[in-house]
Amino acid sequence: MKYPVILFLAFACSTAPEQDVQKISNAELVELMKNPDVQLVDIRTPDEVAEGFIKGARKIDFYSNDFLTQMDELDKDKPLAIYCRSGGRSGKAVAKLSTFGFKKIYDISGGFSGWQAGGYPIANR
Repeated sequence: MKYPVILFLAFACSTAPEQDVQKISNAELVELMKNPDVQLVDIRTPDEVAEGFIKGARKIDFYSNDFLTQMDELDKDKPLAIYCRSGGRSGKAVAKLSTFGFKKIYDISGGFSGWQAGGYPIANR
């Protein structure tokens, strides 16, 4: 009798929805941004954003009290690309967002520092 239970549990666990998260490079982000449905989110602090940001990014401070509330307002059916200064906070944010139901999340490797070091365009307003 224990085998049917094990099979049931294995099947039940295998059909749970999985979070689709992918680390991407700057070059991959450039290609991804050609898709108008992509939601680009900068999770750095306002002081960091004042140094510049990737054009088209929505600014949602990871350290703000309403970070999760603001992230929850985004369209879960559209791809989400997220970055911070160097990649640490975005990794933490992705972990926090794993239960929010986003179908696809892209975590930009190297964050804004990597973008800047790569010579990619930076917006200031």
